[in-house]
Amino acid sequence: MQAEISVKMQDTDKETFDLGLFVGELTLDEDASSDDISLEGLQEELEECKNDKEVANILSKGTKLREYTKGVENNVRQVELDSIQDYIAESDNLVLLHDQIRDCDIILSQMETILSGFQAEIGSISSEIKSLQEKSMDMGLKLKNRKGAESKLSKFVEDIIVPPRMIDTLIDGEVNEEYLRTLELLSKKLKFLEVDSMVKGSKALKDIQPELERLRQKAVAKVFEFITQKFYALRKPKTNIQILQQSVLLKYKYVIHFLKEHGKDIYTEVRAVYVDTMNKVLSAHFRAYIQALEKLQLDIATATDLIGVETRSAGFLLRGREPLKYRSAVFALGERINILKEIDQPALIPHIAEANSIKYPYEVLFRSLHKLLMDTATSEYLFCDDFFAEESIFHEIFAGPFQVIDEHFNTVLPNYYDAIGLMLMIRIIHQHQLIMFRRRIPCLDSFLDKVNISLWPRFKMVFDMHLNSLRSANVKALWEDDVHPHYVMRRYAEFTASLVHLNVEYGDGQLDMNLERLRMAVDDLLVKLARTFAKTKSQTVFLINNYDMTIAILKEAGAGGLKMQEHFEELLKSNIGIYVEELLLEHFADLIKFVKNNASEDTISSAGRPTVADVDPLVKDFANRWKVAIELMHKDVITSFSNFLCGMEILKAALTQLLLYYTRLSECVKKIPGGSALNKDLVSISSILFEIKKYSRTF
Repeated sequence: MQAEISVKMQDTDKETFDLGLFVGELTLDEDASSDDISLEGLQEELEECKNDKEVANILSKGTKLREYTKGVENNVRQVELDSIQDYIAESDNLVLLHDQIRDCDIILSQMETILSGFQAEIGSISSEIKSLQEKSMDMGLKLKNRKGAESKLSKFVEDIIVPPRMIDTLIDGEVNEEYLRTLELLSKKLKFLEVDSMVKGSKALKDIQPELERLRQKAVAKVFEFITQKFYALRKPKTNIQILQQSVLLKYKYVIHFLKEHGKDIYTEVRAVYVDTMNKVLSAHFRAYIQALEKLQLDIATATDLIGVETRSAGFLLRGREPLKYRSAVFALGERINILKEIDQPALIPHIAEANSIKYPYEVLFRSLHKLLMDTATSEYLFCDDFFAEESIFHEIFAGPFQVIDEHFNTVLPNYYDAIGLMLMIRIIHQHQLIMFRRRIPCLDSFLDKVNISLWPRFKMVFDMHLNSLRSANVKALWEDDVHPHYVMRRYAEFTASLVHLNVEYGDGQLDMNLERLRMAVDDLLVKLARTFAKTKSQTVFLINNYDMTIAILKEAGAGGLKMQEHFEELLKSNIGIYVEELLLEHFADLIKFVKNNASEDTISSAGRPTVADVDPLVKDFANRWKVAIELMHKDVITSFSNFLCGMEILKAALTQLLLYYTRLSECVKKIPGGSALNKDLVSISSILFEIKKYSRTF
């Protein structure tokens, strides 16, 4: 080891000597060639060194560059020598490091050999794995194909095979829930043969198709016999059809579905059996119900029960034995309006009403019949939709019941003269349409529309009969020597109030126009009747009484009759003014004449100023009998007017007008020269007011 170090030290010294020699030679060469240095490019180098901080620092100190260069060279040489010494000092460590590196090279060479072997083995394994992967994918694809083929084959076998139990059930089994499940299975197999293209080319089809066809025919025949027997059960008397439909037939609705798909001819026959059965059963049911209702009918009006017909006519005489409430129902609505409040109540049970000897106006029977129709139609419509899955069958079934109801209605309507009853039936139909709309059952829409369309012309005809009875009324036959309200006017008021009340929620403009025509006719007739009285005062009293009664009845109709009520109030107000003047003229004619002639300065100047002699008789006459006259007026009013309240209002208006006339007379007296002499005979205004208040208290 020491020998190696000595050799290395000798080599190092030799290298040091060579380096010094090289530097010396380089210096000599530089000195020798200093004269040959080219100055080309010197300017560029100076420009580059101009901004060099190190050069600037050397120049600032005033050091010469040659000296500075020598100093740098010496420093470099010293550093070189120091590094050589460091190298010599670390020579042992470097030798050790060299050995270690060599050992590492050997180990790494061995590792390289081993890894090369591993790499070769891994390459071989990778190729094997790839081969296995390809085989696995191939096997997976084959397995998938085999499973798909097995699935299709098993499904094919399952769908096409006919189990023995299935055959036994369809041929010998009872029609129950299990039978229905077997029918569904048979239906699937039949559809499979028709739809699946793979089956059509299979040999199994030739074997299985005849068997399935025989099973289909047997099943169709069996369910046909079963379901028709269930339908015939509906024909038994007193059978609750709805319960039988819901609890029995709906359980077997798949039978109908099966026949639709696999026995269309038989389905058509089954459908026809059900339609025929239900048509006859429901027709008989409604016919019996209508016959029972007819026994309960109470006739309200006849062809002669018109507003303008006198009570002495044959129709009213024949009806004299009827209770008063039924005779008044010809024109007054009364409690008949309750039928609209009971619109959704159950239909009448005829034998109970007959046992209790109760009779009803026709609109009650009409509502009951149509209520039964709505409930029956709703139940049948929903059943047919669920059981047969078609709506058209409903209209075939109800063709018979509709015809029965139409025949009944066509018998009743031409002989029906009750206008209020007709309007009630129109409103009932409207309410029934709303009920069916809320139920979302459209099956009766056309029928109810047809009934409504037939009711309106009949109502118009009966209404026109009432109108014509007023226009062509015999005034002499109707007139009675009585200033109290006339029965014709009462009929009109009740009739109008009834129709107005029934029109409140509907706002039928056509009905309003007809009522206006009726009002004009009754106005003309009333004036004609009034003119039959010999005295003008009696005419006015007659008009006032009739107008007052009409207003009172119209008020009961509510806001709907407000316009018509205002018309009669204007007439009443006008005639009250006329009556007040007539009443006052009867007792104070001279006073009123004087006041009117001397009411203003213009009349006084043209007729001449009145004197004490003109006024004195008037003042004394009034003072002597004014209380008696007021009492007579009071008695006259009490006996003339049927409505006490109206009479008292008229008396109050007359006394107020009298006070006004007398006040004007008093003012005239004050303006007459010497009129103060009459003050002792003038009645004080307070006395007259006291008397008026006395009668007001009576009011």
